[in-house]
Amino acid sequence: MAKTNEIKYLTAIKTEKRQKKYCRFKKFGIKYIDYKDAEFLKKFLNEQGKLLPRRITGNSLKYQRKVAEAVKKARQMAILPYVTDLLK
Repeated sequence: MAKTNEIKYLTAIKTEKRQKKYCRFKKFGIKYIDYKDAEFLKKFLNEQGKLLPRRITGNSLKYQRKVAEAVKKARQMAILPYVTDLLK
């Protein structure tokens, strides 16, 4: 039989608490998203040049739409590429 000090209980693995996602546009009061600022727009793109979803960036719906429009304009003006390998 097992002794009392040999019994091990399964406990949940402690993980670090994630930071709460927030809309950076609301927090800093940004009203206009400039499509000519490629470095700022790259924060919302992954390595392949695809737009990151709201659940990852933390943007609100209103500003996610504005970011999408700005990225589309920047691609049209050839400031950002449509598809790429290792954009960042």
